[in-house]
Amino acid sequence: MLINVTGHQIDLTTSLQDYVHEKLQRLERHYAQITQVHVVLNIEKLMHQAEATVHVAGSELFANAEASDMYAAIDQLSAKLDRQIIKHKEKVVDHHHGTQERKHAHDKIDRF
Repeated sequence: MLINVTGHQIDLTTSLQDYVHEKLQRLERHYAQITQVHVVLNIEKLMHQAEATVHVAGSELFANAEASDMYAAIDQLSAKLDRQIIKHKEKVVDHHHGTQERKHAHDKIDRF
């Protein structure tokens, strides 16, 4: 999984980049077909914003988070992406499982 981190109006320190990589590497625990993650960190007035676009096989997921601290925003972003990836994985698994059930049900109808 390739993780790109971009900063707008913020200096990207190595500790901040390492924290983003550490948090987003955990996403692969739930779904191994993540190809790329693009993270944008931004400071607007007093709010720290983090947003990410996750490219998975056949789809894109997007999440954003705001907090008074950048590390808290990254934590919130990671939690949101975690939930979205789990939901996406369940949809993909259910979709594939559902087509197989319909195919087998169709085979039973043709036999009679």
